Amino acid sequence: MSTPPRSPDSPLRIGVLCHPTYGGSGVVASELALSLAEIGHEVHLFSHEVPPRLARSPGRVLMHRAQGVPYPLFHATPHDIAITSAILDIHRAHGLDVLHAHYALPHAVSAFLARAAALADDPARAPRVVTTLHGTDITLVGNDPSYAPLTQFVIRASDAVTAVSHWLAKETAEKFGLGGARGCAVEVIHNFVDTEWFSPEAGAARHPCSLRTGPTAVHVSNFRAVKRTPWLVRAFAKAVGERPANLVLVGDGPDLPACRELVRELGLGERVTFLGERDALPELLAPACVFVLTSSSESFGLSALEAMSCGTPVVATRAGGVGEVVEHGVSGLLCEIDDLDGFAANLAALLFDPARARSMGETARRQAVERFSRERVVERYVDLYRRVLARAPYPG
Repeated sequence: MSTPPRSPDSPLRIGVLCHPTYGGSGVVASELALSLAEIGHEVHLFSHEVPPRLARSPGRVLMHRAQGVPYPLFHATPHDIAITSAILDIHRAHGLDVLHAHYALPHAVSAFLARAAALADDPARAPRVVTTLHGTDITLVGNDPSYAPLTQFVIRASDAVTAVSHWLAKETAEKFGLGGARGCAVEVIHNFVDTEWFSPEAGAARHPCSLRTGPTAVHVSNFRAVKRTPWLVRAFAKAVGERPANLVLVGDGPDLPACRELVRELGLGERVTFLGERDALPELLAPACVFVLTSSSESFGLSALEAMSCGTPVVATRAGGVGEVVEHGVSGLLCEIDDLDGFAANLAALLFDPARARSMGETARRQAVERFSRERVVERYVDLYRRVLARAPYPG
């Protein structure tokens, strides 16, 4: 089906591919899709489930849930193939200008295959492929010998590649040899936060531990090993000693049972609260005294940025790109990855000095608005899409 060419400033038709998770890549992709639709672009989101951030929004994003067909030959349903087919179907019916793949595998591969099929149909209409790298798609999954050659290929085959931090861009270039004649420039576009939703006012009438006494620290993650939540529990115990204070853990994942056991072993009792997965994050982050992040590897630290936007200072390890989000001594306190004593000291410094914590929180909020607002970052993505589309068309 033929569609007329678009003028340089007309609304774009964008396909977004992402994982349907509470993690950073799924959150950012969903928020980006909603923001693009809000400013007038036609946005289609492709995933094997509805991402949580999209599910709770009335935004005008067209959701395509592609799960594939179960078949005895397959050990698992091939979602990535189904997503590729769904993209091609929508492109043939409506025409897509850009496919924006969040996470190298499998989404950049699905976008590449859909583009290849579209090229065979009509080279002049084939969509461009933009790949955004979020972290473990480079440092863990994509770097595994089983996947590294394919990861390198789809990065080089993309029309544009972005990374969510300078640290991740450097890691990508080093791990996949992107320099030299076959190089691929990785543009850094930091993650963003909805500063209206994540705001200091969000928790004005609530407290994540309202029945407890003493200051509260909050942590949000998927409780994977890289988040080191048991390490956090030990640091909290060391930081507070016998002083009244609380730790609220939000999320779920593999290390949750180990955290519960450790809380019992350390005699922390009801001072540590396990809330499980929640969508009402601003209401939990805003009234907290401090947000804590103990990752051994972190490409950006979106949860830390969301806390900052709520006016909550951050105590974190200096992992990966976290230092590009949290400014040590200004919007929070950082220490080296394995410095348990240093982390505990930093946590105590803000938990038990409310004036200092409040001052840092105000600065954190200001930096979130000035550097990481949704409008500022979405504008950069739209500019990238238009630059990619302005290039010469694919050869026939």
